[in-house]
Amino acid sequence: MARLPRVCLPGIPQHIIQRGNNRQVCFASDEDHAAYVHWLAEASKKYRVAIHAWIFMTNHVHLLATSQTRDGLSKMMQVVGRHYVRHFNHSYRRTGTLWEGRFKSCVVDAEDYLLVCQRYIELNPVRAGMVQQPVDYHWSSYRSNALAKESHLWTSHETWLQLGQTHQERSAAYRNLFAGHIDPDDLKKVRDAVNKGLALGNNRFRDEIERLSGQRMRPLKRGPKPKAQPDGDDRQQEFLL
Repeated sequence: MARLPRVCLPGIPQHIIQRGNNRQVCFASDEDHAAYVHWLAEASKKYRVAIHAWIFMTNHVHLLATSQTRDGLSKMMQVVGRHYVRHFNHSYRRTGTLWEGRFKSCVVDAEDYLLVCQRYIELNPVRAGMVQQPVDYHWSSYRSNALAKESHLWTSHETWLQLGQTHQERSAAYRNLFAGHIDPDDLKKVRDAVNKGLALGNNRFRDEIERLSGQRMRPLKRGPKPKAQPDGDDRQQEFLL
């Protein structure tokens, strides 16, 4: 099935994922991570993209970001990708592509799903068995969101700001969100939305995004399978939808 055209609406958060080609390693050292962060910070400021959460895993990247323009996100990722692939190929004496095609993304309903999406992103290394707690993984936004640690890459979202009156109160409230597991249904919604380019939100949010973008933002409903008809050998034919 062809992927839906990317939707990027100014002021609406986006969950972005970019994987290494064939799941190959994209970050082989701390120097690689630092290089990626450097170019991401530069490009995000240049193209007016606020980054609220991130995780840089061995073979993929997650971002939660809000662009102030329709093309800011794409321009940012193109510039970062171009610089970083050049760095990686030079460092490891390789040639060719590094990323698995274009990055995937989906719009996120900030009111209901922004903090769910942030937790999903920052818990990646825990689910992968790399660390016991999200604070133990260095290349993550968890310390900014949960420990009030400043980062030149990080911009708080209004939803996070509503967690308390002060930075310390907000961070403490955010840490409390990690006391329980993310609901399995929410996990599936996050994954399905970003992999299929659909809206992560309730029906009201999807309706609004469809109105603004003119694109479908929810899965197609499966119709009933047609009844099988006997062929000349009285065998039933199967019809695939």
